[in-house]
Amino acid sequence: MVSENNKAYETALLISKLAFEKKGRNIVIMDMRGVTMVCDWFVLISAGSLRMIKAISKTIDKGLSAKKISPLNVHGRQNQYWTLMDYGSVVVHIFDDKVREFYELERLWSDAPRHHFDENA
Repeated sequence: MVSENNKAYETALLISKLAFEKKGRNIVIMDMRGVTMVCDWFVLISAGSLRMIKAISKTIDKGLSAKKISPLNVHGRQNQYWTLMDYGSVVVHIFDDKVREFYELERLWSDAPRHHFDENA
């Protein structure tokens, strides 16, 4: 089980790096273990435009596909204000800035430990 958690966290870090490369902002990795049974990690990403949301989601999809990791489901590609990518243990939320501010997932899941992704870490 520990190796699965490490693998899921490594996936969350890879997602964060891929998003950062496409100018994703305010990237937060939330540890959902012990908070919900839905997944182990959330990765929250802000994007400045609908085009950026699409580019970030495509880059994540391509980067994880290269590692033989496929999403279980993707929601919001039509809407583009909030794209959710479900990779099982890791769930990715890519938001338009105003939508992220409105839903405040960090506040909703305030019990979850989190850290801001830092490319230099």
